[in-house]
Amino acid sequence: MKRLFAAAALALSAGMAQADDGTVTYTVDQAFDDVVFGLENAVLSQGLVIDSVSHTGDMLERTKADVGSDVTIFLKADIFSFCSASLSRKVMEADPMNVQFCPYDIFVLQFPDSPDQTTIGYRQYPDGPMKEVEALLDEIAREAVGMD
Repeated sequence: MKRLFAAAALALSAGMAQADDGTVTYTVDQAFDDVVFGLENAVLSQGLVIDSVSHTGDMLERTKADVGSDVTIFLKADIFSFCSASLSRKVMEADPMNVQFCPYDIFVLQFPDSPDQTTIGYRQYPDGPMKEVEALLDEIAREAVGMD
C-alpha cells in the first residue's frame, strides 16, 4: 500500500509537457544526481550503453563571460547520448535518412529559478518508424524518475 501511495504521489508531483517546440519533458521534485542515476540505470536496463555525456550547462556557465553574458541559464544541464543497434537498423532500413537522428539523446537539467526540481526530456521525432525510438526514450525517461 505504501508503494502505491508513493507512486501516486510521484505521479502527481511530476509534470509532463509536450512543448510546441517538439520536446517532451518531465519535471520532478528530485535531485539532479538522483535523476541522472535513474537515467543511467534505465538506459542500462534496456541493454544499452551511454556513448557520451555532454556537460552543456557547465560549458555555458564556464564561457558566459567570454561571450559577454552574465546570465546563468542552467544550474546543471547534461545530455546523454546512446543508441540501439537493433532499433537503429530497423528505422534506417525503413528510411536511411533516419540516420540523422542517431545517436538518441535525453537531457537532464535544473533551472536557477527552481533548484529543487529537475527536468528530464527528449525531442520528439517525426511520424513513422522514428515513433518507436520516441517510445523507447519516453520509457527510459519515465523509468529514470520512477514513473514507470
